[in-house]
Amino acid sequence: MSKIIKTRREVLKTAAVVGAGLSMPTFFASSAFAGYRNEPMGGSVTLGFNVPQTGPYADEGADELRAYMLAVEHLNGGGDGGMMNTFSSKALKGNGILGKKVEYVTGDTQTKSDAARASAKSMIEKDGAVMITGGSSSGVAVAVQGLCQEAGVIFMAGLTHSNDTTGKDRKANGFRHFFNGYMSGAALAPVLEKMYGSDRRAYHLTADYNWGWTQQESIAAATEAKGWETVNNVTTPLTTTDFSSYVAPVLNSGADVLVLNHYGGNMINSLTSAVQFGLRDKVVNGKNFEIVVPLYSRLMARGAGENVKGIFGSTNWHWSLSDAGSKAFVKSFGEKYGFPPSQAAHTVYCQALLYADACERAGTFNPCGVVEALEGFKFDGLGNGPTEYRAEDHQCFKDVLVVKGKENPSSEFDVLEIVEVTPRAQVEYAPDHPMFSGGALGTCNPGA
Repeated sequence: MSKIIKTRREVLKTAAVVGAGLSMPTFFASSAFAGYRNEPMGGSVTLGFNVPQTGPYADEGADELRAYMLAVEHLNGGGDGGMMNTFSSKALKGNGILGKKVEYVTGDTQTKSDAARASAKSMIEKDGAVMITGGSSSGVAVAVQGLCQEAGVIFMAGLTHSNDTTGKDRKANGFRHFFNGYMSGAALAPVLEKMYGSDRRAYHLTADYNWGWTQQESIAAATEAKGWETVNNVTTPLTTTDFSSYVAPVLNSGADVLVLNHYGGNMINSLTSAVQFGLRDKVVNGKNFEIVVPLYSRLMARGAGENVKGIFGSTNWHWSLSDAGSKAFVKSFGEKYGFPPSQAAHTVYCQALLYADACERAGTFNPCGVVEALEGFKFDGLGNGPTEYRAEDHQCFKDVLVVKGKENPSSEFDVLEIVEVTPRAQVEYAPDHPMFSGGALGTCNPGA
C-alpha cells in the first residue's frame, strides 16, 4: 500500500469516531485515488442493480428494484429524502453523488450464479457501472462479489445470509449489510430453548447451496449447544417446488421439530407441504411438534399465509420498527408504492445510500477510496440502530430481530411480530471464528 493511501486511512480512522461513537463525514482530495475503472467523465454516474427478476426469489427482487429506484430518487433530490434525513452521516446533499446525477441499469440474476455474473459483467463492461449491488441468494452474491473483485468495482451485497459471503469468500471490494446464518442461530437458539425446552430432536431440510449449508450448520450448532439433538439433515435442490417426498420421512424419524433452511418460494412450498402432512398437529416424544424457519421475510410470511402463525424465525429488519429511520423509510416507500417495504427493500436501499455516502466522504468513486471510507464505519439512523461495517471482513454488525408469525394479523402485510431484539453483543463473533475461516479479504482492486 502506498504511503499516501496509508496516511489517508490513518486520518480516516482518527476522524471517523466522534460523539456517541458514530462516524461523521470526512472528505479527501480525489487526486489521491486517481486511475480506476469506469470513472464517470460526464454529468452522471451509473450504478448496476442486479436482482432476481425471475426464479424462486423473484418477489424479493421486485421489492429490491422498488427500493433502488426510491434511493435513486432521493439521492438525486426528489421525494422526501427518506432515510437521508435520519442518517447520522450528513455527507449526502440530494444532488446525486459527488455532484453527478445517479443513473442505473438493471439485470436479472435468475437466482443463478452464471446468469448473475453475466449480467453484472455486461453492466460493468457495456454500461460503465461503477458499482454493482443486489441479489437475493448467497450463491449469486459470492459469484458476483468475486467478479467485482476481479473487475475492479465495488459490490454492495443485497440479501445474502451465508456465512461464506464475509467468511471464506470475503473480498476487499465487497460489503454486506445483511446479517448471516451464525447471527440467526445465536439470536434464535435462546428463544427456542425458552419456548420449546432443551430436550428436542430436530430434522433439517436444507437448500442445497452455500447459504443453506452454512445456515444449517449455524442453527444446528446453536441449538445443540442448548441441548437439542440433530436427527437428520436432508438437502433439497433450489429448483424444488413439491416438497412432499422430503417431508414424508420426517413423520417416522423420531424428530419433534422440523427446521426449514429454505427461503423465498422454497420456504413457502416446504412449509405448506409440512402443514398439509399434518406435522403441526402431531405429538411426538410427548411434545407438540414444532416448525422453525431460521430466516424469515415479510414477503415469505405473506406468501405462506395462515401456515406461518406462531412459527419462529429471525429477520434483518421489519417495517413495524418505531425508530426514526425505519419510520422515514416506511413512509417514503408506502407513499410511492402503496404498501410497506420488505427487509429486502430496506437492505438494498441502505446499500445504495451507504455507497453514495462513502463516495462523498472519500471524495472519489475509486473503489479503494470507497473501501477506506466504509471499513470500520460506524453510523446510525438507517433502521437498525448503531451499526458498524467491521474492517476485518466487511460484515455489518447490528442488532438482530427474532420474529414469529402473527396469530391475528390485521392485514396481509401485518404477518410477523417482533418477539425479541437481540443485541449485537450476543450475535457477534471473532473474525477468525471457524465458521468464517478459510478466506482472506485481500486488497482493493481499482480495476485500472
